Amino acid sequence: MRRIIFILTTMMLSLTAMAQERVDTVVITLRDGSEVRYTSEQFDRVQVIENLKYGVKVYLKGGKSKDYLASKVEVRYYQAGGEIVVDGNKNRNRYRAKLLEYPHLHADSTRNQLLIKTTKDYGITFSVEWSYNDIANRWTCYQLYAGNMQKNVTRTNSFADDTEIPSAYQSHKSDYESSDFSKGHLCPSADRLCSTEQNKQTFLMSNMQPQYQNHNGILWANLEEKVRSWASSCDTLYVVKAATIRSDQVYSTKLNNRLPVPKYFYMALLAYDKKTNKYQALGLWTEHNNNKDTNKNYGDYAISIDELESRTGIDFFCNLPDDIEDDVERDAKLDLSYWGIKKSN
Repeated sequence: MRRIIFILTTMMLSLTAMAQERVDTVVITLRDGSEVRYTSEQFDRVQVIENLKYGVKVYLKGGKSKDYLASKVEVRYYQAGGEIVVDGNKNRNRYRAKLLEYPHLHADSTRNQLLIKTTKDYGITFSVEWSYNDIANRWTCYQLYAGNMQKNVTRTNSFADDTEIPSAYQSHKSDYESSDFSKGHLCPSADRLCSTEQNKQTFLMSNMQPQYQNHNGILWANLEEKVRSWASSCDTLYVVKAATIRSDQVYSTKLNNRLPVPKYFYMALLAYDKKTNKYQALGLWTEHNNNKDTNKNYGDYAISIDELESRTGIDFFCNLPDDIEDDVERDAKLDLSYWGIKKSN
């Protein structure tokens, strides 16, 4: 499987981790167009180092090493049996958000802030892209796998403002007071019960969207439970949860005259199975209203990722190699039987 630049393993890596890969030949293409080539006879191993001074470290035979600044290189790896193009993904994220769960970051990085919530023991809890213009969460994304689905603690209920966001653009607990809306989790508390610290992070207001409780406590809660069951059946489930914040996809009245109220909530899911080295993708789209929707025939909410991208304008799973991304996101590749669901007759 092809890897993404600066991340050579796509499973369970923090953004400060170092990944290494044994290859036969490494070609480092510098930004000035020149190339540096090493064969397996010249080096022992290569490390691609994330968020450190050096982008690529080549350990040469004899104990020496060579460093190449991240700002200076485009990296390509070659190995026997075919080319692995590390930087061959046209639409991948270029900076911090390089794990598979990340959607494409908004083009205006000055008005959209990436927040990565982590703990020492369990790595990334979830990540958020926050829109200053909308005072709203654009999406929350995270991974589910056996190592972070343990249930060691109980729900903390510790709602708190997210002080990583500049004060003028924060949403606040007080915005919800005396309103018809609950503070609706995107990464739910029940998905992060490994530690108290981790669970508290899910109660940050940056992880919330205004949600009618009839939606939050019934349909959305049922879908969250179903997602956990899907995660237990694959090696890793890459999850994006969000609500619409575009002007044509929100209600006319804002919460506390500040926060947009979404008309739709949705999920983008990408399942990876190690045995088959295959991915399956699924979109779920729900109308956000005050009705009690008890329908558990989840195929009725299922759409392809291509269709979800068309509705939201967001590029999901952009860090997948392009050929895999194009394949799993197509309408024709939406395999409801993999997820054990079907549409009503």
